[in-house]
Amino acid sequence: MNYNKIFRNGILSLCILLMLSACEKKLDLFPQNDLTSNKVYNSYSGYQSVLAKIYGAMSIGGNTGPSGTPDISGGLDEGSQIAFIRPFFNCQELTTDEAVCFWNDQTIKTYHNLNYTSDDPFIKGMYARPIWNITLINEYLRQSSDSKLGGIGLTAKQLTDLKASRAEVRFLRAFNYWVMLDIFGKSTFITENDIPGSGNPAQISRANLFKYVSNELKSIENDLPAPQTQVYGRVDRGAAWALMARLQLNANVYLNTPTDTKHFDTAITYASKVINGGYALNSDYRQLFMADNDKRTNEIIWAIECDGLVTQGYGNTTFLVNAACGDDKGTDYFTGASGAGWKGYTATKALSSKFSDPSGLTDSRAMFTTSKFSPSPTQNEVANDLLTVNESVFPSLGSGVHVNKFRNIRSDGLPVNDHTSFTYADIDFPVFRLAEMYLIYAESVLRGGAGGSSSTAVDYVNLLRQRAYGNTTGNISAVQLDLNFVLDERGRELYWEGHRRTDLVRYGYLTSNNYLWPWKGGVSSGTGTDSKYNLFPIPSSVRNSNPNLDQNTGF
Repeated sequence: MNYNKIFRNGILSLCILLMLSACEKKLDLFPQNDLTSNKVYNSYSGYQSVLAKIYGAMSIGGNTGPSGTPDISGGLDEGSQIAFIRPFFNCQELTTDEAVCFWNDQTIKTYHNLNYTSDDPFIKGMYARPIWNITLINEYLRQSSDSKLGGIGLTAKQLTDLKASRAEVRFLRAFNYWVMLDIFGKSTFITENDIPGSGNPAQISRANLFKYVSNELKSIENDLPAPQTQVYGRVDRGAAWALMARLQLNANVYLNTPTDTKHFDTAITYASKVINGGYALNSDYRQLFMADNDKRTNEIIWAIECDGLVTQGYGNTTFLVNAACGDDKGTDYFTGASGAGWKGYTATKALSSKFSDPSGLTDSRAMFTTSKFSPSPTQNEVANDLLTVNESVFPSLGSGVHVNKFRNIRSDGLPVNDHTSFTYADIDFPVFRLAEMYLIYAESVLRGGAGGSSSTAVDYVNLLRQRAYGNTTGNISAVQLDLNFVLDERGRELYWEGHRRTDLVRYGYLTSNNYLWPWKGGVSSGTGTDSKYNLFPIPSSVRNSNPNLDQNTGF
């Protein structure tokens, strides 16, 4: 992608933060960044640098790339454990029927086995990253109050810009708290009113955190720019609507109110706001996940920016490309690199089998291959192999079903930003897409939500299928649209984008025996597991340092 000037300059100047990041040993638990220095918050450019860091912290785990200083201490790996995208992917995808990893990398196999513990270093990193981000945001909000901004000689436009940015960072705080709400069910809770170093932070319950995120989104909605009027990569009102729709779709899980339908009413309302906000499906599904997907703002509502020169790291979409590649050549995964295929991450047959023709010949969303064929198998060969692949051989690196969805190749044929011996990805990570809103609308209608219609729900699903099939041959009727069809369609449309665990929990399928997939629970044929794994445990090291935090049931 092509970073806009503000963020390119901001991220490239993040070295000014290095000398300000001296922290206590509890950094990974409750960051104590000294970002109050006049060296940062004394000019418009200083504020822009911190704003760039707030956004950049969603993409990279430190200030200067994988060989530099990580944001979070405590012996955690910058790429696999303290960046955002990769740990989030591991939580949301490796625990499900969509992805499995066969690396012997510490405790990573416990994710798909659904037997992780509170001592897991990957979980520790996943807990630490949102809290670190929130702490940085809180300081920005403290330092951008009217009284602070009024004393540093800003122009009228600069003052207006920085005041407007407060709604953006509040959204990013709400998003990070949504991650905690969804994955851990409770969270360390800090706002700009909690001064770093003033004592152990409090814990917030799942119900109260749901209310907080919902109220924050409502509060900032009208302060954010209208949809598609914001600088690319920064959030606008469409992102707030999309997060609210997602939040409300899962409200009954978060609030433990399984028979309540009112939240589906709200999900329909906010999904409809996005749908009517001027967005449109991109005609080519594959372009949404290529190195120039920053051009797909017609469908992508907000994406985390990744740039092969500016945001180099192993924890963003670089991981999604390389870890999925089943050989060293990277055919059709990346260009300009040699030996960058990491192997290890594959899909189970449960995912490829969601497509009647997994070769992608009919449904273009089916982007799979196997390492059995090189360099370019026929589509029939791929389809037959994907449907007959022997799951028992997966532990052999490079074997299995490889997802070819994220490709560090530009659709216009131009070179990617980093085309050296190792390619860091330019693919932005889509957090919200219009397609998800169509599916939220359809599911909410089926679950009894008011304000929508069954016929419109069918129309929205068929829009996705018409793009996938290139015609109306994949269209469904109202009789075919039920909740299980929506779940499968979400799998076909949104796989490997960080949705699946949340979806399976909402359907009651993640840990139960009602829905099995290969290697679920560490058994080749799949098995049910303890329901406690619907949540991740609070890391033991976090609780040891903060007596205000308690553990999730069963851990």
